[in-house]
Amino acid sequence: MTAVSAPDPSDRKSDPAARAAARRPRWRRLLLMAVLPVAVAVGGGYVWVTGGRYVSTDNAYVQQDKVTVSPDVAGRVVEVAVHENQTVSRGQLLFRIDEEPFRLALQQADAAVASARLKVDQLRAAHGEALANQRAAEETVDYQQREFQRQQDLLKTGVAARAKYDEVRHDLQSAQQALNSARQSVISARAALGGDPDIPTDRHPSVLEAIARRDQARRDLEHTVVRAPADGTISQTDRLLVGQYMPVGTPAVSLVESGVSWVEANFKETDLTHMKPGQTATIAIDAYPDRRLTARVESIGAGTGSEFSVLPAQNATGNWVKVVQRVPVRLRIEQSGDPSRSDAVALRTGLSADVEIDTHYTRPLPSPVRGALAAVGLERAEP
Repeated sequence: MTAVSAPDPSDRKSDPAARAAARRPRWRRLLLMAVLPVAVAVGGGYVWVTGGRYVSTDNAYVQQDKVTVSPDVAGRVVEVAVHENQTVSRGQLLFRIDEEPFRLALQQADAAVASARLKVDQLRAAHGEALANQRAAEETVDYQQREFQRQQDLLKTGVAARAKYDEVRHDLQSAQQALNSARQSVISARAALGGDPDIPTDRHPSVLEAIARRDQARRDLEHTVVRAPADGTISQTDRLLVGQYMPVGTPAVSLVESGVSWVEANFKETDLTHMKPGQTATIAIDAYPDRRLTARVESIGAGTGSEFSVLPAQNATGNWVKVVQRVPVRLRIEQSGDPSRSDAVALRTGLSADVEIDTHYTRPLPSPVRGALAAVGLERAEP
């Protein structure tokens, strides 16, 4: 059996390939030692500069308009056409109130309009009669005036008797009083016609009042049918039952409108320094963790949430503790749950969300760094 001898170390030192392999790790270490601090400095600088650009919060919720539907007329419910969480469209029937009392009221109002029109015709006829009486009274006064003048002339000549003169004078006075009464009757008849004898019948005040009551009765009849004011989802229908009496204004059902959705994010007051309306935002809904929605800052609240609370905090006390306040920020969703879109998500009011807003703010570099960059000509030194 042949023995294998161990390699001679002196042969390894004389081999150029072996010497190059021995030197290679040392160069790698030197390169790594030179590059690593530069990379750390560059990465740290980037984190420092962009550290204040994005602000985020998880105190955010999806909001949608909510409408409480209530009847405009009081009555007994005879039909409920929707069920809980049903999607409805604008104008769709929700429930119906017994319309029979309102139908009878409309018939009475129609009769009142016809009666008012008939009364106006009677007033117009009375005005014509008063004018005729006035003309007759004027003719009587003219006749009595001539007769009185004739008897007066005869009395002066001594032909007429004194008794006849007194009788004619009395008749003249009676005719004048009758004329005054006839004139007052004409004025009264004209006033009953609104001061205009030629007024159209449907422009008379009494007819206008009757027409208004008829229109109100017709409106009440139409409002016995309660319809959806907008597209959305019906909720809380369990409190609406057939046979239930509904007073005016009593909440019957709730409608969550699906047309417009937004996110209300409550940011810390320290996050508002560089936030402005119009900035872009990214929204992550907890119900859809793998989806990201784009949004834009629409408005920033006029005050903190505590200022609009029912019982605002009283800080003028001896046990005051400073608490970072929250300000509501409204975000308009640009990629929403529109069912017509292929990438739509179903947004529901109250869903939790995470919001991140890009303020486009960059922090200035520290003074030593700016000075070093200015020394090598990469940045203009500040005065």
